Amino acid sequence: MELNEQEIIRRQKLQEIGNMGINAYPAELFEVNTSAKDIQTHYEADKIEFKNISIAGRIMSVRDMGKAAFCVIQDATGKIQLYVRRDDICKGEDKSLYDTLFKKLLDIGDIIGVKGYVFTTKTGETSIHVEELTLLSKSLKPLPIVKEKDGETFDAVTDAEFRYRQRYVDLIINPQVKDTFVKRTQLVNTIRDFYNAKGYLEVDTPVLQAIPGGAAARPFVTHHNSLDIPMYMRIANELYLKRLIVGGFDGVYEFSRNFRNEGMDRTHNPEFTVMELYVAYKDYNWMMDLTEELIEKIALTLHGTTEVQVGDKIIDFKAPFKRVTMFDSIKEFTGIDISNMEEAELREVCKKLHIDVAGNIGKGKLIDEIFGAKCEGNYIQPTFITDYPVEMSPLTKKHRTHAGLVERFELMVNGKELANAYSELNDPIDQRERFEEQAKLMERGDDEAMFIDHDFLRALEYGMPPTAGIGIGIDRLVMIMTNNPSIQDVLFFPQMRPEVNHQEKEENN
Repeated sequence: MELNEQEIIRRQKLQEIGNMGINAYPAELFEVNTSAKDIQTHYEADKIEFKNISIAGRIMSVRDMGKAAFCVIQDATGKIQLYVRRDDICKGEDKSLYDTLFKKLLDIGDIIGVKGYVFTTKTGETSIHVEELTLLSKSLKPLPIVKEKDGETFDAVTDAEFRYRQRYVDLIINPQVKDTFVKRTQLVNTIRDFYNAKGYLEVDTPVLQAIPGGAAARPFVTHHNSLDIPMYMRIANELYLKRLIVGGFDGVYEFSRNFRNEGMDRTHNPEFTVMELYVAYKDYNWMMDLTEELIEKIALTLHGTTEVQVGDKIIDFKAPFKRVTMFDSIKEFTGIDISNMEEAELREVCKKLHIDVAGNIGKGKLIDEIFGAKCEGNYIQPTFITDYPVEMSPLTKKHRTHAGLVERFELMVNGKELANAYSELNDPIDQRERFEEQAKLMERGDDEAMFIDHDFLRALEYGMPPTAGIGIGIDRLVMIMTNNPSIQDVLFFPQMRPEVNHQEKEENN
């Protein structure tokens, strides 16, 4: 491993710390009884509570004043200034704890624990007067330097490659990043509380599946050694959740980690999170009402208002949302009525609209391509696109009044799909025919066509009640609710190409 100059110096300091008889990575418990945020928020209101405090954090800056120093540490809640005086932390004649350890051997990035009391400096800054100092972890790599002055940040690290690959450093030096992930957890908990209050049951279903069902997507393939069979990382959990509805549950939901072996861009990651909910004796109209209620609640919980800033736009999640049929949408933005067209005619429409399409996809995919290219990006405010062609929706119940359509909606926000929902198909004979049509598409070379799941068909033959189901893309919802333009910004560890080490670089050259 090749070390730079600063890394070599820090390792030398680590050795010197050991020579002083100090363990740079002690095993003893350091009891923390407060936080930076708690002190900053409550000190002035109740000074008595902050006479004997114990706090730990990472050194972010040091201002040396000879026999004293001001130092800023950062914990999980924020930053707090320390006042470290030589005679306070070195009670006897031995001043090495301050003169050697603190002044010479500690670095920005090291983690320390301190005990003392809170006071206000002459400049009015709430600070901790340190009476005891303990090294808890020596940092062997230097942090990127980020400067702050008068509440403004300078030289912030914005390189996406560095930030996504070393998220742990990103979280240390860019505090707003941590806020994104705190809001993500709040969002998930809001959904969970919303469904739990309605009596729906949170469940777990298999990630490794013998048949990758529930969506039109290319799966990741692996091998089960004991069973000696191919297995697939799930592309969706839909068919398992509907099995539970067959089994007698009236409402089940799951936060599902899904995997699709497809492209990567600002709104797609091969590994992503979807929340899927299925409720018996409901339909897609009911599900639209429920979804409006849920999304409005999320906005209010995270922002205190239904109006959310997304880039240079304000998106209002106040219910009700606009509702437009898919065919009406396509006609509005292309001027073409495709409602009665067959595959050959749709291909001509794609050609006329300059939409490149593969030769092996069927009618449903062609319609989807037209909508995606010409319509989807126009829906900035929340809009339900409803009543899809049957060819696009092999798991959806046929429309009760419009032949050739199904009872399906997608929620569009900021030009992207955020949710997908159906009145679920519960006719086992119809479902078998739909699967067989998918099999024909697979034979034509469509590698995103659905497999036939014979066990799911068997489950339907026992009888599934009328059911409404929905999948909500959690990552995209978090992007919108936290005003982040890329899915990589709302995933702790997005997929990236492996790093090329120095030896590989030399060999490639």
